[in-house]
Amino acid sequence: MDTRKVKDKLNRPLRDLRISVIDRCNFRCQYCMPADLFGPDFVFLPKSELLSYEEIERLAHIFVGLGVEKIRLTGGEPLLRKDLPILVKKIASIKELKDIGLTTNGILLPKYAHELKAAGLQRVNISLDTLNDELFGQINGRGVGTEPVLDGIKAAREAGLGVKINMVVKKGLNDSEIIPMAQFCKDNGLQLRFIEYMDVGSTNGWKMDEVITKKEIYSILNKKFSLQPVDPDYYGEVAKRYKYEDNEVEVGFITSVSESFCSSCTRSRLSANGQMFTCLFNGNGHDIRDFMRTGVSDEEITERITSIWEGRSDRYSDERTAETAANRKKIEMSYIGG
Repeated sequence: MDTRKVKDKLNRPLRDLRISVIDRCNFRCQYCMPADLFGPDFVFLPKSELLSYEEIERLAHIFVGLGVEKIRLTGGEPLLRKDLPILVKKIASIKELKDIGLTTNGILLPKYAHELKAAGLQRVNISLDTLNDELFGQINGRGVGTEPVLDGIKAAREAGLGVKINMVVKKGLNDSEIIPMAQFCKDNGLQLRFIEYMDVGSTNGWKMDEVITKKEIYSILNKKFSLQPVDPDYYGEVAKRYKYEDNEVEVGFITSVSESFCSSCTRSRLSANGQMFTCLFNGNGHDIRDFMRTGVSDEEITERITSIWEGRSDRYSDERTAETAANRKKIEMSYIGG
């Protein structure tokens, strides 16, 4: 495959692609799909509006041809999509692709981890915002304790998958869990990512004063642990990484609110219904699904994606203010993943 490197208006290459395979989830986490809004009568996308596996595979080949090296499958909860290992195998077979991962709440990994690994999946990011059962049940909106997620972590590791833990930290909710989570991950050799509470979508009631910044989290950690900075592995790496001085376990921070990384953002996203988004915080997607279903050629799709990326100038986190956060239209996390 001939790879065409494309860059946007700020000279940022297209390197990473997140693909949401489904808009449904078995949790109702407050910062993503709050239960009072995503209730039993909420209408999810019908199967016909989701990209098929064949369509996703076709688009993955095209995106890799434009420079994408890493693909992550997201949701909703991606493991709710039937026969997901089939899709993983299709994407993993793209020779020029360097990495394929999956973001999940983990509770279905005991069932699917070995099959996913055999299909070519390399790693999983598992969401776990606390080790406290009662608080975790409150956060996930389903009253589910931590044991199913811990079982999922175990299953992923036993299958040979790389594992990272994602912890969204919200002031007054789970900031008391920062040290327990860090200690748990350190003791068990798990990479941990602290994620600042972000204004993704329009339904999570985000407020700036509920954000615990990277600086604040680091200060809390530094009272108990000695941390050393780790150099980025590649251009566009989002996490600001550290390691504990007394072992090689890493801890990182996703700082979209307090320390913007817009200047080196290389991510594009495909929503569950086939819209291309050039920023996590942009509510204006570009139709790919319906365009593709008109029978156009790969070259025509390539030109459309190229045009979208080359016209990109998004830098929302650089420009975020309380006013823009409150008034800007944004795509919901359940359609676009993380």
